[in-house]
Amino acid sequence: MSHTILLYYKYTQIENPAEFMDSHRALCKSLNLKGRIIIAKEGINGTVEGLTKDTEEYIKKFTSDERFSDIVFKKSAGTGDAFPKMSIKVRDEIVTSHLGEKDVDPNVMTGKRLDPSELDQWYEDKKDFVIVDMRNDYEFNVGHFENSIMPGMQVFSDLKEIIPKIEEFRDKKIITVCTGGVRCEKASGYLVQEGFNDVYQLDGGMATYLDRHPGKHFKGKLYVFDKRIVMQTENQGVIGKCIRCENLSDDFINCTNLKCNDHVICCLNCRDEDGRGFCSQKCESVLIQSK
Repeated sequence: MSHTILLYYKYTQIENPAEFMDSHRALCKSLNLKGRIIIAKEGINGTVEGLTKDTEEYIKKFTSDERFSDIVFKKSAGTGDAFPKMSIKVRDEIVTSHLGEKDVDPNVMTGKRLDPSELDQWYEDKKDFVIVDMRNDYEFNVGHFENSIMPGMQVFSDLKEIIPKIEEFRDKKIITVCTGGVRCEKASGYLVQEGFNDVYQLDGGMATYLDRHPGKHFKGKLYVFDKRIVMQTENQGVIGKCIRCENLSDDFINCTNLKCNDHVICCLNCRDEDGRGFCSQKCESVLIQSK
């Protein structure tokens, strides 16, 4: 039987996140869904997997709540084991930014929404624009849009540190991009707040663009936060490089040195017979010396 993975988010006021979490957990359990969902007063951000018939029922019941009636679900083929369990948690934010007093409500301030087909046309017309990738650096390394900029974020909470890195583009047409839209929606609002003059967000994120325009203007593979790690895309090839030998690869590991545990690309040839790998010679040496 076929499985489907749903990726979605919605910035909308949830007055009692804990109460909503309990009812939503019951809904997911009734449909045998697994995945990861974050709930906060500012909204919901989730990825779930289940039998296709159950994910369709989930969409139906979820969107019957008027707060989520217009939520957009990005669908991809599931494996049946993309997640080990269902995890639903309440957090302060649906994606951690730590902006503090500079926090942005995307329902009040955000960049102009750019339809994926319009972005594709901008590429074809060679329009003058700058794409700023709002994902983590390891996501960028395995796949990204042509001519895009990685401002060097290791986590999304580095957002407040990127302004000096993109200052030169303050008067340019800027498009913020991310996997499904949740990060670039808040990030685009933050850039508007910081005085950038012409800011857009890619509506629906890379997942929507790749669904509509496979094989165009995106190089490599799309990083996803489930057991798949990377999602196969059409004709994009491999652009990631092993952190040890620099040969092309899109195989990820967490550094075997647990004091490091960095998430990096490490090809099979640079791992030991047990499949373990290290992000650097230093980490490997430290572990060997500790034995």
